Parts: sequence; C-alpha cells; structure tokens
Amino acid sequence: MSQELSRRNFVGKAAALAAAPAVLPVLGANDQITLGVIGTGGRGRYLTERAFVGNKGKFTVSAVCDTYSGNLAKGKDVVASFGKNTPKAVIDYKEILADKTIDAVIIATPEHLHHRMLLDALAAGKHVYVEKPLAHTIEECQEIMKAVKTSKSVVQVGTQNRSNSLYQMAKTMISQGLIGDCHYVRAFWYRNQLPNGAAAWRYPMPDDATPQNTDWNRFLGSAPKKEFYKPRYFQWRLYWDYSSGIATDLMVHQTDITAFVMDQHIPNSVVATGGVYRWTQGDDREVPDTWSVLMDYESKFQINYSCYLGNERFGYGEQFMGNDGTIEVIKRQTLNFYPEAYPGVSDTIKARKELSITIPNNDHLAVEAHIRNFLNSVIGKEKPIAPPSAGYEAAIPGFMSVLSYRQGKKVLWDHKGDKYSFA
Repeated sequence: MSQELSRRNFVGKAAALAAAPAVLPVLGANDQITLGVIGTGGRGRYLTERAFVGNKGKFTVSAVCDTYSGNLAKGKDVVASFGKNTPKAVIDYKEILADKTIDAVIIATPEHLHHRMLLDALAAGKHVYVEKPLAHTIEECQEIMKAVKTSKSVVQVGTQNRSNSLYQMAKTMISQGLIGDCHYVRAFWYRNQLPNGAAAWRYPMPDDATPQNTDWNRFLGSAPKKEFYKPRYFQWRLYWDYSSGIATDLMVHQTDITAFVMDQHIPNSVVATGGVYRWTQGDDREVPDTWSVLMDYESKFQINYSCYLGNERFGYGEQFMGNDGTIEVIKRQTLNFYPEAYPGVSDTIKARKELSITIPNNDHLAVEAHIRNFLNSVIGKEKPIAPPSAGYEAAIPGFMSVLSYRQGKKVLWDHKGDKYSFA
C-alpha cells in the first residue's frame, strides 16, 4: 500500500465522503416520491426529520400512522413543520398500504411488528425503508427473504452505519492493506443512566396514555395476548415478546458494520452470556443489561462483543485489530489509526503515522445519506446499500446470541441448510 497516507489527504478523503451525499443530482418533478410513515414514536419522528433535513424536495409525506394518539399528533406536527403540508393520520397501517398514491413507506415500529408490516407492504407493491432488525425471529427473517425474491419493491434496512463516511473510509483503508491481515474485531457499547432513563430503555410514559387512546391489540400484533400495561407499550425493548434487547437494538448495528467493513457474512458459531445484573429491585425487565458474545466466522475471524448499561467510560465503537495496525471508529464520528510497533515489526509499518479524524454529527449525516440512498434506489439511480440480504445477515447473529443465552449452549449455523443447531 502507498505510504502517502498523510493526515491531510486522509482528512480530505473522509471529508469528501461525508459531503458526497449533498452533491447527488437534483431530482426532477417527476421523481417526487410520496411517502407514508408507519410508526411515529421517537425513532419514526427522527427518521422523518432527517429525511427532510437531508433530502428536501425529493419526497412528500402524505400519511402517518401510529397506535397512540399522542405519537400520531406529533408525527403530523413534524410533517407540517418540515414538509409544510398536513398528512393524513391513521391508526391502521393497512390504510396507508391501500392508498395507491403512496409509493413507499418507512416502518419504524417495535421489532415484533416489522415482519408482518413488511410482508404486507411488499404485497401492496410499496417500496420499504424498514428499521432494524429485519424481523423478530430467524424464521420471520427467512419468510421475508422468500418474499423479496419475487417482489419488485426496493427494500432498505435501517442499518445506517453502512452510509457513514468513516466506516466507508475504514473499509477502503483495510482493503488497501493498511492494517494487514485482520482476524479479530472488538466491538462494544457501554451506557450509564438512572433506572428510569432512556439509555436503560425506560422511556418516559405519557400521563395521558390509556387503553382508549392506545390501540393495544394492534400494538400486540402476533405477540402473546396480555392485558394493557403501559410499560410494555412504551418500554417494549425490555420484554422478549417484542424485542431481543441489546442483541437487536445495539449489537445488530455492530455486527452489520463489521461484516460490511470486513466482507463477512453469518458466523459459524455464537456463544453468549450475561443477565439482568444492574436493575434487580422492583424492575420487571426481561432482557439483559449485561451482554458478552463471541462470534466465530468461517474465514478464521472473530468478533468479541460486549455491552454493559452501567458504565459509559468507553462509549461505543469497533476496533479492527490487524497484524500491522488498528483502525477504530468511536461513537460513529471519530476514526483513529494506530500502526503496530511490536519488537521485530518492519520499519515500514513502524514509520506509519497515527491518524485521527472527527466529523461532528456524522451519525445524523449517515442517516440522511441512508434515506437518500433509499430514495434514489426507488427511482432507479442507485442500489440499496443495506438490502434485505444484508439485513438478514445482520440480524441472524443477534438471534443466535439470544438462543445461546436463553438455552445456555453454543449455537452453530449451517450455511448450506440456512438453519441453526445447538452444540
């Protein structure tokens, strides 16, 4: 690899990647896409805002949907504020799918609803941006993969790290040999907050929420039937019926981006351990707050993953540890390179300079670019950077880790049979 990798040209290349989305061709009037947003809670509203900020003039939001009246009203307000129009507001997502004027939908609902909504959207001929994970189980993911094979719809999965300029730079640097052979990645995500804080998934619950203004049955979908319970509705990430917790909210991003950067796919084996260690007094959460996973891949490659919701000192990121150096991406906005300097290492490797670049708010830029890639794919100018196949390969390690944790066994993946077994 060329040694002309100075900090100046490194920063220049990364900055160019970050700015690239802004110089894509301006779409003509005939390319205007009409969107419906299904799920206008915190994530749905955030995606809507970022879509407008980074892609103004490319689309119109004509309808929003949510099963809680408060979220529905806020979703309308976001569209009115950014899009300057008043969208139709509905409780049943099928009304959006039945609207022939709507070209595409954003699905930003709880995890257990992705599968049914995505299948229904494909059947209705809609293009789909679906939040990660692709579905709630391996079997649901496989059903989706069968459906997309016969569908003409564009599907983008919301693993937006693939659209992050720093991860794209890391992929280029590693492919050019800057860190040498890489067999090991350490990925981690550490948070800390009081038990009722958002980082602990105890999201605020509106005082006015009641069975009358929250459609509990539509929220449950195919999940086990239970009586209305506000924490399950507003803090659904804490319960197995609706989420896999760390495995599919946080880890899925990091297994996905590691696979993207290192050209990996589904691991051969996964073993996980952890538990509810921090919040044990008067708390009915089911998913762990402490999570450690080892994933071994076919090409002699391993991801060592750890997550703890009781200390934020090291934040979150991925460290690509090669024989000749390390590249790490921290908090999605800082990339660092460190050459190896062990005894006997060549002078060429030791002579490489440490590099660091930070792009403030780069995660917002990545989300905007990810949505832009989806919109441009809908009109045929690009291809999705996170298609269903990528969403599938990102989700499977998470589900394997949950199976390992809940069964207390190592989980093996049969690549030919596309199925798992226990060791």
